[in-house]
Amino acid sequence: MPRLLLRATATASAVLGLAQTVLAGSFLNGHYEALRAHELTAMALGGLLIAQLPVAVLVRRSGGAGGARGPWWPLGATALLLAASGAQMGTGYERAVGVHVTLGVLLVSGLLFGLVGAWRPAPASLATSTPEGEPLAESGTGTESGTESGTGSGSGRLPRPTGAGADAVEVAP
Repeated sequence: MPRLLLRATATASAVLGLAQTVLAGSFLNGHYEALRAHELTAMALGGLLIAQLPVAVLVRRSGGAGGARGPWWPLGATALLLAASGAQMGTGYERAVGVHVTLGVLLVSGLLFGLVGAWRPAPASLATSTPEGEPLAESGTGTESGTESGTGSGSGRLPRPTGAGADAVEVAP
């Protein structure tokens, strides 16, 4: 349930962030009534990010099977986005347009990265053996068991094939 809530708040935040770009562009094109909508959307985004903080805490606390904790990134990212949103509102009210636009680009980029992270599947527990039942070499253990340094479990890379015909397979570094 916490991941579902994180996905909902991250999606809504990204939609509001993208709406902000449209409203800012509309204002710059001479539709001055868009400025009020831009302000209200900024307030809604700030409120949504405040609501996302406890959701991020729940994601961290809920974790996975075996009592493992969830990832830290939703909490850190939400706190950073909330701080950026507050700074963004402050620079807008101060009419510091250069800083406001630059920070706005970074804020919307962060919201979109948060959206991608929220919708990425939860990491499964790392496998500790190959399908044939042979244990994977630890990362950085050299060429034991037919694997190279950095290709063992936990490194994010697949091990080199071993067994009959393995030398016929070309694996890019």
